[in-house]
Amino acid sequence: MLAVPVNPTVPVTLTVYEDLRSPASKAFAAQYKDTFATLLAGGQVRIEYRLVTQSDTEYGGRGALAVANAAACAQDLGRFKEYLDQVWAAQPTDPKDDALASQKLLKELGKKAHKMDEAKFVPCVQGGDHDGWVRKSQKAFAAAGFTTAPVVQLNDQTVAGAGGKTLTPAALRTLVRKAVKEAAAHPSATPLPSASA
Repeated sequence: MLAVPVNPTVPVTLTVYEDLRSPASKAFAAQYKDTFATLLAGGQVRIEYRLVTQSDTEYGGRGALAVANAAACAQDLGRFKEYLDQVWAAQPTDPKDDALASQKLLKELGKKAHKMDEAKFVPCVQGGDHDGWVRKSQKAFAAAGFTTAPVVQLNDQTVAGAGGKTLTPAALRTLVRKAVKEAAAHPSATPLPSASA
């Protein structure tokens, strides 16, 4: 599975491709954090995060890969959102700066995320346990023709303007409400995942 699912038992899915080394992804996360929280609280949307490494491709280095792996390690321990908050706070302002490749920094961010089981988190970070998952996510991102993050998809349909100024939180909420209504009207077209998913 290439995505980190949040609230995985509803028929409307928002897929968010983020590059944790990218200032544009950081700005998007800040702008839409409250919107995503509201949508999740409504119980009608699931959000899947797909972490990509486009900035490594563009600028060299491996910071996007390293930090995405660490975020996946945090997800294993139920601390994904808390870890991302620390990543965004520590992200260099210049994407050419590969500071997020530092294992020392990634481990320190784990401590700041609190309640992280370091005995499990640290070996996962050091071993690059989820590097393969991240590389597959990047491969899917590139194969879809995307060249910059963030990208947002609603039920597998790309939402225009996520990386720029044409999409707004209000517009996204409207699109989600429409998708929820369509899912309710045609439940067989959007089957619910099993409870074990």
